[in-house]
Amino acid sequence: MTADDLIAFEKRVADAFAAKQVKGPVHLSGGNEQQLIDIFRDISREDYVFSSYRSHYHALLHGIDPEWLFQQIIDGHSMNIMSPEHRFFTSAIVGGTLPIAVGVAAALKRKGLNRKVWCFIGDMAAASGAANEAMQYNCGHGLPLTIIVEYNGLSCDTPTGEAWGTGTKGNAVFYSYERAWPHSGIDRWIAF
Repeated sequence: MTADDLIAFEKRVADAFAAKQVKGPVHLSGGNEQQLIDIFRDISREDYVFSSYRSHYHALLHGIDPEWLFQQIIDGHSMNIMSPEHRFFTSAIVGGTLPIAVGVAAALKRKGLNRKVWCFIGDMAAASGAANEAMQYNCGHGLPLTIIVEYNGLSCDTPTGEAWGTGTKGNAVFYSYERAWPHSGIDRWIAF
């Protein structure tokens, strides 16, 4: 897939959408063709790819047949493209694939499989609690997961800085202590 191939595919989708042939919403990509081509050079066809509601380029670059993908879009599945055969999964929920990607990466590590997981998210998802938890768990457990933030300065149509603010996380206070009680109960089973 070349940048021109990707652009032509999205133009075909846009034309079908304008002609009222698409039975659902679409979120088109554009302007990031070369960056994605470069990233997908490192992604094996055996790897797992998780994406968002803006996933057409990811699907094409991961080897999904353009005609199959186009039909899925026409049928109204643009925001939830699923291909277990290609290990490709999306979600229309902002950040919705993050915990699933972490789980798949943890399973691959535990099974000793030499595959990787790649999870694409945008600005809005990257600022969410799900992203923070996924990144923390991923790093803390050395998972074979790469989270790629496609930063365009927008959370939907609102500038990301306006949506989330531009401050740091500096107002959090951390302190250490040793707990006096177990996580749950009183350190022995009580039958009621």
